[in-house]
Amino acid sequence: MGVFMSIIRLMLHWLGRRTLRVVFGVGDFSLFTGRSFLSLAQTKRLATRIARAVHEQGTVCLPVILIVGVFTGLVLGLQGYHVLSRFGSQGLLGTLVSLSLVREMAPVLASLMLIGQAGSAFAAELGIQRNTEQIAALETMGVNSHGYLVAPRLVAALIVFPIQTALFVILGIWGGSISGSVLLGVDSGVYWSAVHRAVEARDLQECFMKAAVFGLLSMSVCAYQGFHADRNRSAVGARAVSACTTRAVVLSSIAVLVADYIISSFFV
Repeated sequence: MGVFMSIIRLMLHWLGRRTLRVVFGVGDFSLFTGRSFLSLAQTKRLATRIARAVHEQGTVCLPVILIVGVFTGLVLGLQGYHVLSRFGSQGLLGTLVSLSLVREMAPVLASLMLIGQAGSAFAAELGIQRNTEQIAALETMGVNSHGYLVAPRLVAALIVFPIQTALFVILGIWGGSISGSVLLGVDSGVYWSAVHRAVEARDLQECFMKAAVFGLLSMSVCAYQGFHADRNRSAVGARAVSACTTRAVVLSSIAVLVADYIISSFFV
């Protein structure tokens, strides 16, 4: 009996420490994000830094958005046609492709692609700057490191993610029309008419809300992990940068999927 109670105490102690660590991490992350936005007023040459961040997240990541968007539409058109053909409803292919992209796939996949390219690069950059004490040097000179390094990227994410998502939707629907109309024989007029009837203002509102939330959330997580790369005591130097970049991509991807479910539950 004594051994059993000792095991229970150890398990509760471990669970309590884990819970407190999670609560502390969420609180610290929230303060970090809030501090970054509050520091916008103190950031010099803000417009220039935002424009540079928009280029990093937008122009640089555009090819991967174009490629993934087109092929997502192609696959949706192909698979959707074969599913709908079982019920004799091939004319609804445009509805299936457009609503799948607008409501779910476009904001999620576009965000995951941007996390993999722009988010990982952002986390690695901040991790290197922390590792080489460049952030400490900025703070020693009286420069607000949150406003100088983090805030412009967060503002840029609120701009870039919805635009990239819109491009993803357009290219995905176009890719679906190639699969359906060009390759599988669905009438082009029927396809585009179904797209026009299916997509409503509420669907677009959900799509762009998700894109903005995903952008802010994912870039904040990447910034937080890179900014605090020195907190990982199990790794130093290049390994610390690698570890913080990996955590940034994994945690921001999970955060996007969790946020997707929460937002979707309010619109369904």
